[in-house]
Amino acid sequence: MNKYEFNIRTRNGQRVDKITIQAVDRDTAEQRLRQMYMNCEILDCAERPAETRQENLDVEGMINLITK
Repeated sequence: MNKYEFNIRTRNGQRVDKITIQAVDRDTAEQRLRQMYMNCEILDCAERPAETRQENLDVEGMINLITK
């Protein structure tokens, strides 16, 4: 899944920046955005890969983390 960051103009003309939506593709992200902001105008969209979580550390990794 990717994160999509939108800058929009609402139907009242107010600008809203940096709305982040996580979705499988841009179409799904836009659909979710339009559920929250009906009749909005999308000014800009930037796609970013979602951050992956770090796997559980082993004992050696935990010791290294503590000693840093």
